[in-house]
Amino acid sequence: MALLNRIQVGAGARRELIGGRDRMSQNYRLTGGVRRPDSDAMAGLVPTFGSPRVTAVLGPTNTGKTHFAVERMLGHASGIIGLPLRLLAREVYDKIVARVGARQVALITGEEKIIPADPAYFVCTVESMPMDRRVHFLAVDEIQLAADPERGHVFTDRILNARGTEETVFIGADSVRPLLKRLVPEAEYVARPRFSRLSYAGFKKMSRLPPRSAVVAYSTAEVYAIAEFLRRQRGGAAVVMGALSPRTRNAQVAMFENGEVDYLVATDAIGMGLNLDIAHVAFASMRKFDGRFQRALTAAEVGQVAGRAGRYMADGTFGTTGEVGPLDPDLIERVENHRYDTLRKFIYRNSNLDYSSVPGLITSLEAPPRADCLLPAGEAEDLFALKSLYKEGDIAQAARVPANVRLLWEVCRVPDFRKTMADAHVRLLGQIYRHLIGPGARIERDWMAAQIERLDRTVGDIDTLATRLSFIRTWTYVSHHGDWVDDPRHWQGRTRAIEDRLSDALHERLTQRFVDRRTSALTRRLKDASEMVATVETDGAVTVEGHAIGHLRGFRFVSEKSTGALEQKALRTAANRALQQEIARRASDVAHADTLDIGLDPTGRLLWRGQPVAQLVAGPAPLEPKINLLHSELLAGKARAAVEDTLRRWVKSEVNRTLNPLMRLNRLNLKGAAGGIAFHIEERLGHVSRTEVAALLASVSAKDRKRLRQAGVLIGRAFLYMPALLKPARSQFALLLWAVHEGLPVPSLPAAGRVSFETEGLPPAACVVAGYTLLGRRAIRIDMYERLATTAAELALVGAFPCTPALLSLVGAKREEFPAIIRALGYRSLAKTAEGEALYSPKRSRNPKHRRHDDVPPAVQAPAWNKTVADPRSPFAALGQLRVSGQKGSQR
Repeated sequence: MALLNRIQVGAGARRELIGGRDRMSQNYRLTGGVRRPDSDAMAGLVPTFGSPRVTAVLGPTNTGKTHFAVERMLGHASGIIGLPLRLLAREVYDKIVARVGARQVALITGEEKIIPADPAYFVCTVESMPMDRRVHFLAVDEIQLAADPERGHVFTDRILNARGTEETVFIGADSVRPLLKRLVPEAEYVARPRFSRLSYAGFKKMSRLPPRSAVVAYSTAEVYAIAEFLRRQRGGAAVVMGALSPRTRNAQVAMFENGEVDYLVATDAIGMGLNLDIAHVAFASMRKFDGRFQRALTAAEVGQVAGRAGRYMADGTFGTTGEVGPLDPDLIERVENHRYDTLRKFIYRNSNLDYSSVPGLITSLEAPPRADCLLPAGEAEDLFALKSLYKEGDIAQAARVPANVRLLWEVCRVPDFRKTMADAHVRLLGQIYRHLIGPGARIERDWMAAQIERLDRTVGDIDTLATRLSFIRTWTYVSHHGDWVDDPRHWQGRTRAIEDRLSDALHERLTQRFVDRRTSALTRRLKDASEMVATVETDGAVTVEGHAIGHLRGFRFVSEKSTGALEQKALRTAANRALQQEIARRASDVAHADTLDIGLDPTGRLLWRGQPVAQLVAGPAPLEPKINLLHSELLAGKARAAVEDTLRRWVKSEVNRTLNPLMRLNRLNLKGAAGGIAFHIEERLGHVSRTEVAALLASVSAKDRKRLRQAGVLIGRAFLYMPALLKPARSQFALLLWAVHEGLPVPSLPAAGRVSFETEGLPPAACVVAGYTLLGRRAIRIDMYERLATTAAELALVGAFPCTPALLSLVGAKREEFPAIIRALGYRSLAKTAEGEALYSPKRSRNPKHRRHDDVPPAVQAPAWNKTVADPRSPFAALGQLRVSGQKGSQR
């Protein structure tokens, strides 16, 4: 049996050898038959006996494909793995170093080379794979990128030409299977199912995204705008873009992975194997610029990015946010079931290059494929640079020998990290090439130092630092061509140090702009709020873990606006214990409060030690307002009842104290007509028009009139009023009680001490309540009105009278305003005197019976306190509008 097994193995090996030779011939035919001048360039990739086993591991994201390839590589004595992103290459490199040690692992990307003396394993970007190195194992990740218009030709070349001597693994999406079968017919296929379920969660507002979400956008401006929004609304976000340096990206990702921020804003760079703890992926855009034009994302691209949600056995969700509406049901079904269109073409560019001349090199680069499943690559940046530089005479002259042609092509392949105008990049490449073909055959030291020195500055904003980083990456790439510079280790160290400083500065600027530091520190403790230390300072400031989250104003907690919506519930939970203790103490203090601790503001809010705790609301009568405690969910039960009782007693006491004259009148318990007058005065908060109580007044005995006078009530020509209640503080307090009872905003009277004012902007009813009567557009305090009416009547007994300074002082008005006031009082102007001054006299009644009483000024009936009051039960509903009428002098 053992012999039979050996025979079978040998036969299989012979079949592998034949298959390998057939593959080599096929690849030669596919590439158009152009061979490199150094025909041994592929030496070492094909073993002398037997062909390598080729395995294609295909499946959706989160299937462990990359992990599988790494484990297979570490099972061999040597290996190379090519990865699609330098960020992913660095991540895999760090993991392998942790397993086998730094001496065994090399890292090669366009800008970073870490190559020990004799490494066993090489972790590279696909473009940087050392194709001339013989290794036992070789893997290429994300081979579906062979269809990418910009980079696809590199992946296609690796599929056709890159092999390990013992094993080769291609990793990618299942959509490559038909093409791969044509190009690599000997490959075996392994399907990897997704570990966890991916499901559609619909549209979510950005402010409602669940924690551990990644928001995906396709431009730098979009990424920044979304990150800024999340800082304001949710405390902050980490930012990940392909243009970031590995150091900046790792620092940003660390914030997300450590829980300092719960949100990540990224480009589709996260779709290529970066393993992050993402629960939900939200697309803020469904279009991207592919290098030529804006287009809609394909289902495969959506699935590649959405698949970052859910790690290992944890399920994930995807959806939309921002301006993107719900996804098409067919697209949802395809992403959830990982069902994508198969790829029809791989992008191809010949890699068997002719370095005999620049025209020959260009011809070999543009050689068409011989297979209909390969699509010629467009003119990439490097080919454009080659054609452009060859037009320059001195460069064309120098590039006449194969060595200089090869050198020119190497220079043209320096990536345009800066993404500047193509001409600017070509000019820089021309300068580099001229240095390399010069007498020193190296880039001149002082020139390179000057280029680098101007980038070694960490001041500036995010965009400035990102631009400097892209520039220094160019020189990092150049410094890793050891034969281009003197002392390459010096330049590599110099550029790396500058890149690290710029990366750290960029990370700091990103964090400053897109992360609320205070919230970031709190977030790490929010998962166990019971262990967080919360305190309430003497000034009411509430802190959690030493960070202010709001203020306790009276019995209400008011959160800081800067916290936004982020974890408010958790913060309150952490603070509640301290708040409950402080509120209980405050409730006890209020229940035993000194009257000096309680006050009332102009809007009707009750204050305790300057902080609002309750609001006056309408009661059964203006003098009997009720109170409502301002909302406080932590004040309840007996403590709440005790606070309410204390505040009610204080309000009653304040009404009695401020309106004491009115309370004294009430306590007289007058009966009959005098009691009716007292009731009307109390109902009107201190005064009533004489016409309203004329019948009652006629029935009041001399004894009761005396008692009214002793209580502070004066019986005037037009009003019965209490002068003590016309003081500014008492007038404003009465106005407050009236407004509260009527459910109206509390109006403010003009400055204290004003005896009259223009009523514009102030409701007439408010003027009347405050102790003023209306004469035209002017409100005059009742006591001044009485004095004016009496003085005018006395002057009229003598005859027509002019406007005197004494009259003006009574009304507190300007001379030009006096005519309107005196006419509203019931007087008319006569012909002017010789000096041009008007004279006034009482209006004559049309009723002859009343002419002898024309010297008596009219009485004024007060207007309604509030015209909008429709309830007939209102004590103010019976009040009419301002009306001027004649009145007998006997009514005085």
